[in-house]
Amino acid sequence: MSITVAAFLIAIPVGSASADPKPSLQDMAKQVEKLHVDIETLAEQYNDQREKLKNAKKAADAAEKTLSMSEADFEAKRAKAVALAQNAYMTGGFGRMLTFASSEDPGAYLNRAATTAALEQQQGEEVAQVTKARETAEQARAGAKTRIAEVQKLVNELGAKRDKITKLVTTVESNLYRRALGEAGRPGTRAVRVNLPVVGSGKAAQAARWALTQQLKPYVWGAEGPGSYDCSGLVMAAYQKVGISLPHYTGSQWTAGRHIDRSELRAGDLVFFYNDLHHVGIYLGGGMMVHAPQTGDVVRIASIERRPFAGAVRIAD
Repeated sequence: MSITVAAFLIAIPVGSASADPKPSLQDMAKQVEKLHVDIETLAEQYNDQREKLKNAKKAADAAEKTLSMSEADFEAKRAKAVALAQNAYMTGGFGRMLTFASSEDPGAYLNRAATTAALEQQQGEEVAQVTKARETAEQARAGAKTRIAEVQKLVNELGAKRDKITKLVTTVESNLYRRALGEAGRPGTRAVRVNLPVVGSGKAAQAARWALTQQLKPYVWGAEGPGSYDCSGLVMAAYQKVGISLPHYTGSQWTAGRHIDRSELRAGDLVFFYNDLHHVGIYLGGGMMVHAPQTGDVVRIASIERRPFAGAVRIAD
């Protein structure tokens, strides 16, 4: 993407008679729309990584607790085995042979022999338990180390993706593109608040009605409210308001409910667009949806006909 942008910028004449022709305003407008799609696609990949990071952190925390418990169990068993060994040493050792012939009381000898055998068996069991506890602690330690490494990897990937998105946003918001879009006329109409009636009383309709109250709040990639949203962030917030928890990622929202045919659409259903499902909106009825479109835009009502429809999901009735 950066190569494409760089090549485009280099192509702009700077006074040389042999320079390539200046791209038309329409071409520039198309290019900036393509950049918007790239930003939103990257933003949803970013959201996916954030969800994975949440899960990885939970797994890391659980691994640390398991490690702590395993180490405590190991220390307890080790201390018990050491105490048993010390007792055996102080009483002459389990291995000392007690001869029946030297005993003045054969019955007492047999009692001592039985006790000694029991202690030897107990010591053997304690040693086995210590060995098993040590192995468990080592496995827990390795598991915790792996989980922590996964978290760090995801953090690094998020940082790289965040930097890439920031650069693309800076590009599309540059004076060059602002002027081009202003002169060429940006697709769509100026956003205005629309009080559209939503049919239904269930949670889905309630979520749709709440989403309408967020109109004109700016699109910000990775945002989930209350002052700004990206597309999946708006969906997550709307359903959160009616007590339904959804992940902040279009890919996960796609699998969060029942897939329905386009002809079955009703208020509150989620409508997805593009083959990679990088955009989602909340259906309102009459072929309209409320959504957070793209960088530089705001939460607004739009027709579902303006983007390549990929499918729909019913989250609730």
